[in-house]
Amino acid sequence: MKTAFLPLVVLSLGMLAQSAHAKIKTEVVEYKSGDATLQGFLAYDDANTNPRPGVLLVHDWMGVSNYAESRAKQLAELGYVAFAADIYGKGVRPADPKEAGALAGKYKGDRALYRERLKAGLAQLTGNKLVAPGKVAVIGYCFGGTGALELGRSGAEVKGIVTFHGGLSTPMPADAKNIKCPVLVLHGADDPFVKADEVAAFKKEMEDAKVKYTFIAYPGAVHSFTRPDAGNDNSKGAAYNAEADKKSWAEMKKFFGQIFS
Repeated sequence: MKTAFLPLVVLSLGMLAQSAHAKIKTEVVEYKSGDATLQGFLAYDDANTNPRPGVLLVHDWMGVSNYAESRAKQLAELGYVAFAADIYGKGVRPADPKEAGALAGKYKGDRALYRERLKAGLAQLTGNKLVAPGKVAVIGYCFGGTGALELGRSGAEVKGIVTFHGGLSTPMPADAKNIKCPVLVLHGADDPFVKADEVAAFKKEMEDAKVKYTFIAYPGAVHSFTRPDAGNDNSKGAAYNAEADKKSWAEMKKFFGQIFS
């Protein structure tokens, strides 16, 4: 069921307004998923000692890179405890798109393993004493957008799901019935890697499962529209779009204002 969200409810200025005194602290965090050692990235405002909402960030196909870390820092500046989960494992960082494609393909081809890694990241975040109980959302970029949705499909207790130019397909569409929260999809209208039939199947999946979702497609935007290092040549299928980047981030902030109010 496609719905429009209620107007933004302004949260406490003490929680979410970026303070002039904010001190963003970052930590590299090792944790486990079964026998695998993972290495995520935590960011939060050290000047605030009060529990606050947490945001789990699922990286794109390049792993926990500088880009994922920069987005975690931006979330911390907004007042959230942000944790960039590691899907691939400690020391497993692709050197180029070929390696990245192989790694991402491994987890997209084994959704059970992908979900295990996602749940391990969520557990690491929710176990942090700075995170307010019951107030966690998940966001993901590209490959990570697929992951954010898979976490929801697994039945995880999250308040909201946001995808940025994420993959929308799943081999288990019936699992959408397990999603317990609203979903916000921020999509490049001209993305050649997420085709119209995939979009249509996703919308049907959400509607059949009666999931509240909002789907926003940005005209002229292709894949990776939030990544400045993607260049500006849309003909390559992946390119930065400053307008879509800015607008999608604003939509995410509004969405968080609603789900965490």
